[in-house]
Amino acid sequence: MTTTLPAYDEVVARYEPVIGLETHVELGTNTKMFCGCPTDFGGEPNTRVCPVCLGLPGSLPVANKAAIEATIRIGLALNCSIASWCRFARKNYFYPDMPKNFQISQYDEPLCVDGYLDVEVNGELVRIGIERVHLEEDTGKTLHVGGATGRIHGATESLVDYNRAGIPLVEIVTKPVPGTGALAPEVARAYVTELRDVLRSLGVSDVRMEEGSLRCDVNTSLNKPGEEWGTRTETKNVNSLRSVERAVRSEMLRQAMVLDSGGRITQETRHFHEDTGDTTPGRSKETATDYRYFPEPDLVPLAPDADWVAGLKAALPELPRLHRRRLQQEWGLSDADMQSVLNAGAVELIEATVAAGATPAAARKWWLGELSRRANETGVELADVGATPAQVAELQGLVDAGKLNDKLARTVLEGVVAGEGTPTDIMTNRGLEVVSDTGALTAAVDEAIAANPDIADKIRSGKVAAAGALVGAVMKTTRGQADAKTVRELILERLGAS
Repeated sequence: MTTTLPAYDEVVARYEPVIGLETHVELGTNTKMFCGCPTDFGGEPNTRVCPVCLGLPGSLPVANKAAIEATIRIGLALNCSIASWCRFARKNYFYPDMPKNFQISQYDEPLCVDGYLDVEVNGELVRIGIERVHLEEDTGKTLHVGGATGRIHGATESLVDYNRAGIPLVEIVTKPVPGTGALAPEVARAYVTELRDVLRSLGVSDVRMEEGSLRCDVNTSLNKPGEEWGTRTETKNVNSLRSVERAVRSEMLRQAMVLDSGGRITQETRHFHEDTGDTTPGRSKETATDYRYFPEPDLVPLAPDADWVAGLKAALPELPRLHRRRLQQEWGLSDADMQSVLNAGAVELIEATVAAGATPAAARKWWLGELSRRANETGVELADVGATPAQVAELQGLVDAGKLNDKLARTVLEGVVAGEGTPTDIMTNRGLEVVSDTGALTAAVDEAIAANPDIADKIRSGKVAAAGALVGAVMKTTRGQADAKTVRELILERLGAS
């Protein structure tokens, strides 16, 4: 079997991808799903636990109303139908991070079903069908130590932290998404991006992928045009938007290589490796019968009141697509310009920068220019590049006040990204403020004129365009800190050409 990956263009010319996404969202409730333990992130291991979330004998669960309400709001925002009656089920499996050896989830009677989410990709609207939105409890966290990879193979011991066990977890499952062709990786990323924005707008989760409060399992399969869908694989726990896109692309390439060689795709879970962008096998994929689902006997069914659901729907906030459309009008952007903002993941950053005092044009310039370049170079999300909207607005304020020019502002921004402090502090500490003192600039102008008599003569004879060369000389002398407009005015004045 060949081990050479084909080119991506060749893959999409021969195969049709089908994708699907299962997104797990930790809800931002104060307490866990079935007990009163706190849910805050980062505590000492096994300090946020009790008999219920540890599954001790005799303990009984009680459903968290706030989590149920949040799940209904998510379903409504995703255009789902809300069940008038549903119940929890036991999903049985034996892993050390599940202290009860079963997970309380929902199986054949989920809370929300049959919805959709529209996303924009390259100016095209793609509708992603939502199969179900159901509520369950999260697992604990297993840490494998003593090995080189952080996985169980090669580890000398495994440690389990149950602080996360029992936190309310919503699973949002899409219907299969065929027909996206070469755009499949981008559609997957756009969907998770849009879903994250919806969840954030609802205020139901902090959706921090780096902390695990938003996790995505990516399903991918390939088939020849006109044939049945292929066997899918499920890439587990992909933890960044960029990696969602990379995981789909990687699996498309790998599966095409296997199929081209006459091999068969195994239905299995796979692990995504951030450093290489590759996936490796996990375990064969269980079916519903393997989990031996049955109704949870310790919890009563849920029957959301219709008036309550209607009230929740009426109180939904402006959803992201409508919000972006309004911002586009306020900012005066074309569809292409707004798409550039969306592609960069900069909508909220620009909005916050404008709220902090910058103009839309200035905010867009910094986030889509210098900061996007740095994010791409370092392989991080734009929001994690090292500058905040408030700092960008402050930086632009210094430019608007004439204290920095664009070149100096970029130097100050380097310091901001490096964590040296606020733009004002960096400007002061590094001595980067624009030199606008006329006396100091006059001396530099006179020096430039004396050093370039031929250029000075051209200016005296009326060729004022030649002043640019002397402006450049002064800027070099002042390390770029002179105000160019003031320098030009002084040059023309001193040479009698103003």
